Amino acid sequence: MHPPQDVKKKPSEQTVPLHNRWHPAVPPVAEVQTGELFRVEMVDFSGGGITKEYTAEDIKFQDASIQNLPLHNRWHPEIPPVAEVKTGEIFRVEMVDWTARAISDDNSALDVKTLDLSTVHYLSGPIRVVDKNGNPAKPGDLLAVEICNLGPLPGDEWGFTAIFDRENGGGFLTDHFPCATKAIWYFEGIYAYSPHIPGVRFPGLTHPGIVGTAPSMELLNIWNERERKLEETGLQSLKLCEVLHSRPLANLPSTKGCVLGKIKEGTPEWERIAREAARTIPGRENGGNCDIKNLSRGSKVYLPVFVDGANLSTGDMHFSQGDGEVAFCGAIEMSGFLELKCEIIRDGMKKYLTPMGPTPLHVNPIFEIGPVEPRFSEWLVFEGISVDESGRQHYLDASVAYKRAVLNAIDYISKFGYSKEQVYLLLSCCPCEGRISGIVDAPNAVATLAIPIAIFDQDIRPKTSDIVLTGPRLVRNPGLPQCSYDGNLPTTKNPCAST
Repeated sequence: MHPPQDVKKKPSEQTVPLHNRWHPAVPPVAEVQTGELFRVEMVDFSGGGITKEYTAEDIKFQDASIQNLPLHNRWHPEIPPVAEVKTGEIFRVEMVDWTARAISDDNSALDVKTLDLSTVHYLSGPIRVVDKNGNPAKPGDLLAVEICNLGPLPGDEWGFTAIFDRENGGGFLTDHFPCATKAIWYFEGIYAYSPHIPGVRFPGLTHPGIVGTAPSMELLNIWNERERKLEETGLQSLKLCEVLHSRPLANLPSTKGCVLGKIKEGTPEWERIAREAARTIPGRENGGNCDIKNLSRGSKVYLPVFVDGANLSTGDMHFSQGDGEVAFCGAIEMSGFLELKCEIIRDGMKKYLTPMGPTPLHVNPIFEIGPVEPRFSEWLVFEGISVDESGRQHYLDASVAYKRAVLNAIDYISKFGYSKEQVYLLLSCCPCEGRISGIVDAPNAVATLAIPIAIFDQDIRPKTSDIVLTGPRLVRNPGLPQCSYDGNLPTTKNPCAST
């Protein structure tokens, strides 16, 4: 770090002196080498003289007890809160990556292949929210959660993107890509690059994959009943299961891998709650794992409140993600922090949310996107329609259409010197934009995937001349860390795709 600053000291008292004039004889205080990532800390322009009581220190060093208490990886109304915050105050939450460091920064994908998915996602919280008078958020309220700041944890500026083995997690295209595969990414300020997918560099739109409130017992029972019914009957009743092959269809409550925060494992209370608690894999009425990539600085989430205090939890930090996170472990997963501010909208569920189901609990959050995001002016857009790889027509099926759009993009970009696994991983984590472009013109839904051209070190647009492979990626491409697929499920092939 060059040079460190102490916000409690005056400019003249800093370990390394500051300056406030330009002159060629002002001596340097440090030396760096080209290519080295270095950190510079600064006091505000007044040297801290404008305000004595309120400085950036108040935000940066907010109650650290939130990070020092146990995590949890299930949703349940009886998981006790680890901290309490008041509306209007800014507080900091730190999070491990969603696997709690089970994935390593190395050139092996064995950790991806053998990952115990019963343990994910690891969440920080729950956090009880009260108003300025100490009155907690109540069922029926809306909890407005503003993201004031966020980023990777200092000293841990790296992340990973992965394809799970088809027998252990799978993904949107698991029938095409059954092997466990991994790419490591390193951060340079707002930018990310990977030695495993060379020739690309892009700014990250950092965001939490999970922000949610605790369900009530009534809502939890609704989740478990409908997801259990899907798991028991879905393969026989749903034609989409013949096209999308991720299994299981739903992750039901299980004591295996269960972490319940302050509740001690092995006690009767833990055993009961572990058998009831919902997995964190899908997004639901409480928000949860929605993976909305645009929820970055300045965003707000309006979450329904189902229990006293709301019991807010968050985790699954992403440096960057493409719409759909198609590889499942498909964002650039990282440890990170959030600085949040909450407000309570009393009776907000009744005022602003319309139930879309048989009970008042069948509601969904509202999201307000912030003003900060990468700016791209040129995009290459790939279309998909509701026709699967066998040529079979489906009726207005947006999932089939999006799958075909992603496959079209993978096959096209692989013509520019990349393996299809590299492109699959890239489209899962780069700031690409997915859209449902048409949903009324039977029989085809139309989905599109837009990829920013500027992230590549070569021009990937169609040309009248032959494709010429250029760029430093040709000499620094070591291939991807990948394991073999040892199962016997068939792989889907497109007979007309490029090899």
